[in-house]
Amino acid sequence: MHPTVLDIKKALNDHTITHILLDMDGTLLDKYFDDYFWEHLVPEKYADKHGITFGKAKEDLLKKYKSHEETLNWTDIDFWSRELGLDILALKEQIRHLIEVHPHVVAFLHVMRSRRKQVYIATNAHDKVLAMKLKKTEIGQYLNGAITSAEMGFPKEKLEFWQQAEKKLGFNTERTLFVDDTLAVLRTAQEYGIGYIVYKARGNSRMPPVHSPDFTTVLDFNELL
Repeated sequence: MHPTVLDIKKALNDHTITHILLDMDGTLLDKYFDDYFWEHLVPEKYADKHGITFGKAKEDLLKKYKSHEETLNWTDIDFWSRELGLDILALKEQIRHLIEVHPHVVAFLHVMRSRRKQVYIATNAHDKVLAMKLKKTEIGQYLNGAITSAEMGFPKEKLEFWQQAEKKLGFNTERTLFVDDTLAVLRTAQEYGIGYIVYKARGNSRMPPVHSPDFTTVLDFNELL
């Protein structure tokens, strides 16, 4: 049996939980930015560059993306810049106005800071993208820090990521809360022994939420306050 939302709220309130690890894209931030970027803007630029249709570009790119899933290349914008012949960071900067924080995230972070929790972003995102998004959203002021898959040497889908994260952050797995919108990542965290796991449904605000029977699920961070 996984903890209920009420169990988690109680554990956050009574200091059972000491560390909070939060995914960034889709969990704290609206994944619409990323989905639009990789599924629309990049195929559009790739089609222009190669003189092919948008449909053909999208088909080719989805195959490329798929072949690097759950690897460090997956979110390495330097890799994709070389692979696609496009300046990925510059393209992201073009649409940075689309980067938005999910509702009630700031309130949640503010309260957790007031309760003296150790709060970290744990992301597969590239360091340059992390820096860009923290600058745009200003949520960094509520965090103790951030760890990335590149820094850990493994994506979050691998147990080795969690071994390195525990070494770096010194958390007690049984007293740690982890929130993510990717089920494969949550399964790995669960296998590693993270005590409190929450699935953030509706990573992309413009898509219908997908619920999971396997994990405690929230649509909004106010459910944990």
